[in-house]
Amino acid sequence: MTESFDIWMRSVQSYVEKKLSELLPSENRTPQRLHEAMRYAVLDGGKRIRPLLVFATGTLFGAKTSVMAQVASAVEMIHAYSLIHDDMPCMDNDVLRRGKPTVHVQFGEAMALLAGDALQAQAFVVLSNVNDDAVLAVKRYQILSGAAGSLGMCGGQAIDLDSIGKQLTIGQLEQMHRLKTGALLKASVMLGALSAKIPSPEENRALEEYAKAAGLAFQVVDDILDVTADPEMLGKTPGKDLMNHKPTYVSLLGIENSKKLAEQLRRQAHDVLEPFGKKADYLRELADLVVYRKK
Repeated sequence: MTESFDIWMRSVQSYVEKKLSELLPSENRTPQRLHEAMRYAVLDGGKRIRPLLVFATGTLFGAKTSVMAQVASAVEMIHAYSLIHDDMPCMDNDVLRRGKPTVHVQFGEAMALLAGDALQAQAFVVLSNVNDDAVLAVKRYQILSGAAGSLGMCGGQAIDLDSIGKQLTIGQLEQMHRLKTGALLKASVMLGALSAKIPSPEENRALEEYAKAAGLAFQVVDDILDVTADPEMLGKTPGKDLMNHKPTYVSLLGIENSKKLAEQLRRQAHDVLEPFGKKADYLRELADLVVYRKK
């Protein structure tokens, strides 16, 4: 990680954190407990990979900071809602997320369910308040709603739940993760571009290939960390996939081959950005961050 990238990353993370706090309802506003749960789920934690992807791609195309901030915040709210629901007893039944009790542990299952629902709605409120080109606005709506729905993140989660205790092929596992994890990561990249303009077919193809490689690498590394990471550094319960008899890249390929796959995907993400030259360096370094992270 270069020093310039680290400075940029920390600046974006800090700015997005401030923006999210502004865009979420105040915990002093009725219903206070619901708003407290929403803010608890979103603020003071997380790597902000998705907002960073929005900003990296948006910067590549010269998007306005104000537009990128709104779009990135909407994506992060969708991500946070998905984590709330994913952690609940009816799903993964996790008690730890980002180093603190999960939302249903802290606020109860019913309030956690409502907080997730409300964050999904709030994401589209935020997205609708972006004041720019109407055609771009509609396309951003289409991208984010599609990524979050049954043909995206929710669909991937459904396949994940249905695969417990089953032996999947590598192809089936990849399909699941392209939906569950990859869809929102890809949306983050495309929404960054759509914060500035409609990409050309060539630009669109390169961005989609980058997102495909980086998104899959993210999940491969997640599977590796679930087995190898220190619990305190990971910030969530390690070994859950193994305990829940879920198929993973590690269970199918082993740790070393999974690491080789992650590195191969990282190089692919770099290669497809060649048409953009040095202007895409933030995206390249984000692919490196995804693969070389420790949590």
